[in-house]
This record gives sequence, structure tokens and C-alpha cells, in this order.
Amino acid sequence: MRTPAATTLTIEHTLLGFVYERPVHGYEIYQRLSAPSGLWQVWRLKQSQLYALLTKLEEENYLAATLQPQEARPPRKIYSLTETGHAAFQAWLTTPVTHGRQMRIEFLAKLYFAHRQAPATVLQLLERQTTACQQWLDELQDQSAAKLDPDFFAYAVQQFRRNQVESFLAWLTTCQQALRTPTESYKLLI
Repeated sequence: MRTPAATTLTIEHTLLGFVYERPVHGYEIYQRLSAPSGLWQVWRLKQSQLYALLTKLEEENYLAATLQPQEARPPRKIYSLTETGHAAFQAWLTTPVTHGRQMRIEFLAKLYFAHRQAPATVLQLLERQTTACQQWLDELQDQSAAKLDPDFFAYAVQQFRRNQVESFLAWLTTCQQALRTPTESYKLLI
């Protein structure tokens, strides 16, 4: 069985996150996912894709579904996490992303759900990601020092990656500081 923790499909983990909070039906997940103040800011999913992924997660024993009768409509499925789903979501939530390209969507999804749990969860995630980013930067610096090839394009790519990781580190530091001492503008958003 393939686990969401081993896949690159962030959406599966995100869907587990919506069910982690409490049992919900598919349309409620879609409404929460597409709320303008939530994950919709960084990531979009069609409703048909959502239902296909919920079915897949149910088939793989990450979600359990019960039918809830409705008066003039067909019964709807109410999804809850299984033990496997709970463990997979917690493992995903607390593990830093492994590549810079995952920062924009996957890390922000993790940050979204960590924020919904507790400030300590957010700080732990930010600290772990900072450590991972620092390791990326160290590796890039080691590669630069070892490379004697005067190829301009290789240099440009290396500098791009290095600047990107430095930017991630600065942003992570800013987020940590905002959680520890919220500014007036941030307090307005809380």
C-alpha cells in the first residue's frame, strides 16, 4: 500500500488535514479548501479531483466513511481519519520539505495546518525547515567551492539556487519572529 507520507501529492496530506480536525463531508472540505483566506491563496483543486482523492484515501485506509441520511437528497459520506491516516498526517505535518520547489505549495500547506493546531507546532515546523534550508545552503556552498568550471550558466544557476535558499531562510526567520512577538499588523490578521 502506498502511503501519503511517501508520495509527492501534497493534496492528499492536505485533505487528511481537513479531516484531522473533525469528521466532515466532501463538500465541506471543498468549501474550506476554497476559502479566500485559506489555502486557496496558494493552491487550487477542482471539486471532481477532490472527490476522486477522497475515494482513493478511503480505499487506501487513510479515511473511513459513514453515510449520513438527508431528507430529500441522497445520503452523504462523512469522512473521518483512521489510525493510519492520523499517523500519516502527523508525520507529514512535522517533516520539513526536502526541495526548494516544495516551499511554495507543500510547505505553505504544512504551515496552514500547523497554525490551526498551535503556535508551538508552527514554531517546531519553522525551526525544522530552517535547519533543512541551512543544510541546503551549506551543500550549495560546498558545491561552489569544489567547482572550478568557469561556465557562466552553471554559475548563474548556482547563484540562483543559493539566493533562493537565502531568501527562504530570511522568510522563515521573519515568520518565527512574527510568532514570538506579533506586530500590530499581524495581530489584525489573528
